[in-house]
Amino acid sequence: MQCSLDRLIAPSFYKVHNSIEDYTHFWLCGGRGSTKSSFVSVEIILGIMKNADTNAVVLRKVGAYLKDSVFSQLEWAIEKLGVSDMWDIKASVPEIVYKKTGQKILFRGADKVQKLKSTKVTHGYIRYIWYEELDEFCGMKEIRSINQSMMRGGEKFTVFYSYNPPQNRRSWVNREVLKKRDDMLVHKSTYLDVPKDWLGEQFFDEAEQLKQCNPRAYAHEYLGQAVGTGGNVFENVEHMDMGVMVEVGDGYKPLYTTFSNIYNGLDWGFAKDPTQFVRMHLDTKKHDLYIFDEYRTYGTRNIEIFDALYKGKKKHIGMNELLTADSAEQKSIADFKAYGAFIRAAEKGPDSVRYGIKWLQSLNHIYIDKRRCPETFKEFVRYEYERDRDDNIISQYPDKDNHSIDATRYALERFYKRKGN
Repeated sequence: MQCSLDRLIAPSFYKVHNSIEDYTHFWLCGGRGSTKSSFVSVEIILGIMKNADTNAVVLRKVGAYLKDSVFSQLEWAIEKLGVSDMWDIKASVPEIVYKKTGQKILFRGADKVQKLKSTKVTHGYIRYIWYEELDEFCGMKEIRSINQSMMRGGEKFTVFYSYNPPQNRRSWVNREVLKKRDDMLVHKSTYLDVPKDWLGEQFFDEAEQLKQCNPRAYAHEYLGQAVGTGGNVFENVEHMDMGVMVEVGDGYKPLYTTFSNIYNGLDWGFAKDPTQFVRMHLDTKKHDLYIFDEYRTYGTRNIEIFDALYKGKKKHIGMNELLTADSAEQKSIADFKAYGAFIRAAEKGPDSVRYGIKWLQSLNHIYIDKRRCPETFKEFVRYEYERDRDDNIISQYPDKDNHSIDATRYALERFYKRKGN
């Protein structure tokens, strides 16, 4: 092979590499840039080429993200190992085939776990199983079900679980990794264990900047530490009176009138679920969010909602201001456009809830004026992770009592959906 392994595997993973035949389950937890995914991809390619009767299945909870993450990662490993001519990379399937023997690397989403039972290979058996972003999955019961379907017909199996530990210490992932098994190796890594030239100077600069402005987010994102204490999704929420008078020039104005980077979000509802509007200011330098206005109503016609937001005694938004609304209600969006509103549909997409909430969690502060926005404040401080039957916290977000949260995500999606984030 053209590339030496010491240029592909970080020193912190040497021990794991040398122990591949000694364990079955490899729990690889680490922060951003720890190269855990790079390590797994190299091990799978090497393992299949070395063991002629083995195949691999690579999983993510949401199948839509396979091609842009683990599939690309394995392409990288093949290229860096200098064996591109030995592999047939089928991006449209997606599938990767070792030409010499027909061994395969299959890619599967666990959106519907029952469908995974039909996963089969024609040559040999599935030895290598890789769960990327383990915390996306719904708990150990789901993992066991998948393993039971995959781990058949062979004597030796190698299962990789790669993840950034969830913030909450009570998450099922953080609790499961504490359990002792003779066939299980747990490995923790950070970007500080990686040669600096692998990641580049800018990566370290970004990490240091976050360390200075938000030590808690740095500890979670870059050091892979579980920094949460309870079941609350948002631990960065604080009340702030934004109606307080502040000195501006020669006079005084309410604080919220001094905000400049204004964003507006709307979550549609009708009878059981409310229509919820939120208005906010984002301080991009300090990574602070200020939510200072809301409007909530039930069973209200679109024209009445429009009038309340744009023409009511308490006017919430100007006609020329952008409003980002839930795309599920295209007719309502069309109505608002006909009324003259400057409105767009949220892009959303697979896993957009998770990424939006993670971005909100990464902010230094989410300040909410609970006097002006009582419903929004109540939602944010009460919003908790889902739990399994054993009361373990799982990294899933309940789809209830989250209308203000959804509206906030819609308003700010341009930030967390930027390329590379």
